Amino acid sequence: MPEKITTEDLFNNLVETIADGVSKQKSVSFFEEEKSNSVVSGFNRLFGRQRPVHHILGGGKSADVLLWRNKKISASFLASATLIWVLFEWLNYHFLTLLCFALVLGMLAQFVWSNASGLLNRSSSQVPRLVLPDELFVSIGRSVGAEVNRGLQYLQDVACQGNLKQFLVVAVSLWVAAVVGSWCNFLTVLYIGFVAAHTLPVLYERYDEQIDGFVYNMLDQFQNHYKKLDSGVLSKIPKGKFKLKKHD
Repeated sequence: MPEKITTEDLFNNLVETIADGVSKQKSVSFFEEEKSNSVVSGFNRLFGRQRPVHHILGGGKSADVLLWRNKKISASFLASATLIWVLFEWLNYHFLTLLCFALVLGMLAQFVWSNASGLLNRSSSQVPRLVLPDELFVSIGRSVGAEVNRGLQYLQDVACQGNLKQFLVVAVSLWVAAVVGSWCNFLTVLYIGFVAAHTLPVLYERYDEQIDGFVYNMLDQFQNHYKKLDSGVLSKIPKGKFKLKKHD
């Protein structure tokens, strides 16, 4: 008589597995145990990656910032984002208010410069002007448009290719993002994503072997528990047979 698998047993086994994985950090293959060392080492890389994290992130200046190759620049980006988030969220400033204050301060500085130079030097000096190049806005628009089109193309490919597993993963991810968005506003979500982008890649690059081993150990245990659940519960659920009617 087969052993009856209950939900409580599965939950207890899962908790014990996570505790063992944290303490031992064992690396287990996700698909098969009897493989050569080269194949196992390939699967033990998260998402089967073969390139360094720096190359996956693009290998340019943006990857250098995300991986803290220049600590001053990365810290300045993170500090600027934190300052903006604090101003809008904690101090309850509005974008129009900050913009007007910044414009007033800029005009005041130019006004003082132009008048003080004439009084002190008896000759008006040329006040520096701030002019943003047109190419800056064109490049920003092209970059944003390219990323938006890439995202739309990916979503449409997932919807039209017929891969049910990938479709469900994307749908659940969007649903999770919608739930998180209901907890906080859009600026906070952007700030969380910005902080995660500046912390998770560098942590993964430093501790990649431990993270890969832990993740694949958990995935393998989840697969084993799913097999038990499928053999004990899901396989016993009757499946109906649908017959298509032929229309003349």
